[in-house]
Amino acid sequence: MPKHAYLSVSASHRWLACPPSANLCANIADQTSEYAQQGTDCHELCAYLVEKALGRAGTDPTESLTFYDAEMQSYAEEYRNYVLEQIEAAKELCQDPQVMIEQRLDFSRWVENGFGTGDCVIVADEVLQIIDYKHGLGVLVSAGDDEHGGNSQMMCYALGALESFGDLYDIS
Repeated sequence: MPKHAYLSVSASHRWLACPPSANLCANIADQTSEYAQQGTDCHELCAYLVEKALGRAGTDPTESLTFYDAEMQSYAEEYRNYVLEQIEAAKELCQDPQVMIEQRLDFSRWVENGFGTGDCVIVADEVLQIIDYKHGLGVLVSAGDDEHGGNSQMMCYALGALESFGDLYDIS
């Protein structure tokens, strides 16, 4: 199974606006950067801290992270705290909200072979929440607004989460 979809969810803003761009980009080799590695490292730390706070097993990744430092630790702790706040808010609607970390979300019903990974998905009665951590520099990511079409990455994740959990919960 490929790590990234042909129609990458993080590039959805591009292929939704210009469908042929996906074909053109498919022939360009994946390139990484220090920014991307910092983001990957922090995502790993964020996931670990949330799982640990939830009492789940996990291995502390800090020794193996390329860019780990006190600043990254601080950001990851802020993320963990935010996720825990959102879980507590979800408990006001549902005794036992489902919390999934690094959840694969399949939206291939709408986009051929479309999938992505939600950093944190919280499902409770009436509410589905997807939290997507952004870290580092180099690429500006906007939450979007109605005038500009919103955040297509989050919209794709929402479709995948609704596909997986919409029949199990009364999400409004």
